[in-house]
Amino acid sequence: EDNDLEDIDSLLERIEDPRLAPQNQGGITTDSRPLLYVEHRNLNPENELKRYFGARAVLGDQRPRQRQRQYVRSMWLTAPKNTWPRYSKTGITMQLLDTRRGVQHFTFEHHREYQQVQFKFLDAVESMDPNNIVLLLQMNPYHVDSLLQLSDVCRMQEDQEMARDLIERALYSLECAFHPVFSLTSGTCRLDYRRPENRAFFLALFKHLMFLEKRGCPRTALEFCKLILSLDPENDPLCVLLLIDFLSLRAREYTFLTRLFQEWESHRNLSQLPNFAFSVPLAYFFLSQQEERPELERSQARERAARLIQLALIMFPSVLMPLLDHCSVQPDARVASHPFFGLNAQISQSPALNQLTSLYVGRTHALWKDPAVMAWLEPHVHEVLRMVEAQDALVQEAEHKRKIRYQSAPRNIYRHIILSEMKEATAALPLEVTSQPVMGFDPLPPLDSVVSYTRPERTSHPSNESTLSLFFRSLLPNFNLQGDIRHDGDDEAGAAQDLNQGVNRLMAAMRDMLANIQFQEPPRDDNPEGDGDWD
Repeated sequence: EDNDLEDIDSLLERIEDPRLAPQNQGGITTDSRPLLYVEHRNLNPENELKRYFGARAVLGDQRPRQRQRQYVRSMWLTAPKNTWPRYSKTGITMQLLDTRRGVQHFTFEHHREYQQVQFKFLDAVESMDPNNIVLLLQMNPYHVDSLLQLSDVCRMQEDQEMARDLIERALYSLECAFHPVFSLTSGTCRLDYRRPENRAFFLALFKHLMFLEKRGCPRTALEFCKLILSLDPENDPLCVLLLIDFLSLRAREYTFLTRLFQEWESHRNLSQLPNFAFSVPLAYFFLSQQEERPELERSQARERAARLIQLALIMFPSVLMPLLDHCSVQPDARVASHPFFGLNAQISQSPALNQLTSLYVGRTHALWKDPAVMAWLEPHVHEVLRMVEAQDALVQEAEHKRKIRYQSAPRNIYRHIILSEMKEATAALPLEVTSQPVMGFDPLPPLDSVVSYTRPERTSHPSNESTLSLFFRSLLPNFNLQGDIRHDGDDEAGAAQDLNQGVNRLMAAMRDMLANIQFQEPPRDDNPEGDGDWD
């Protein structure tokens, strides 16, 4: 049976062979399917691992009956595990809003009981204690935002396995709420990120694909990236266009990357993003190295790679030196001393462009370490220097574009950098982003959010407290002078009783504070060699 599984995998690989795909007269491979078409089998990382290592290595010695899970419902995004709590309806549903020009617009909705859990979750987040989220999940094991937030906590504590498991459980909970006609594969189903109920699905997919890429499943991660992009290709709220080129190169899906560039360049100006400017010529270079392709197609790929890499170096000269530094490559004397690629190129660029270039270099530098890639890059760097010294019009035009564009980055780029946790780019974030709290379940929410329900006001009203009460509360968090708000009128007896209770609460809070104070003993004098400093 393991041999049969491997035979099926080999048949699928033959079907996907680029030599069997239709070709146009120019010799470039074409694909009649939509660009963002998603295949169900590519959403399962086990299929990718079986292609790499074989079915026996992935499935082990399990018997066929043991391979079947006990859950009746079959899921596409993730496989339910026996260790998960039993699933019951959470109060999340999906509704079809409308259909326009063949595109269906959906939204998730929270029922009243789920809204109450959501309010408790927000209270738990404000408490800054992860244990409160754990307690909430014990009562509501498929509350999505709690799973996302706790996953971040586990990841920070280096528990990658649990962090990944919580994200998969969140995806399972959301998939169980899908509308019957919502399709993952068609590329025509949309979700509006401005609605808070939809954001969890975007974020869970993004975090899941990041785990997949780290597990060594770039092809599966690419399929999830295409899925995220298909949910809102116009706005791209998580800016996965900054990531899709890297995953395409890692998965060796060079034809998809070049097709994306060809079809979207005219209306999305992808060449003005440093990642596409450099990754697309790199993809053409790798295509030109594939000996199984016709010579005409390889020749065309070489020409396009040469032209595009020179345009990239002219448009974004600040990428070259950090890229060589990350690859531990020492440039020759002419390149190292030339001001066009020197330190001035990095200092003179805007902060927004610096974030994009830092993100690209930090993420993809490993793909450029190949000696063959460096050998291909070197002559084009010298050709660009020749054009600079000749004062070519392209160089002047690119400098003018850099000065006018990239004045400030849109909010979705900041959101992408925060989620990617790429230290090179995170260090370049502006103060207005780093100075505000960022929550893992909803980083940098859109300024034009479409809110369907609001959190009720808290029962306590600090604005009615006196200055003395606010002072005591700043010193003693446990102190609350007002206590429960009275609704019986303002008779004198009630006021006197409130005052006595307030004083008693103040004394209790002070006793609590004094009980927790720990005094540190001064250093002993019997250690003459010590420096005498207190810890």
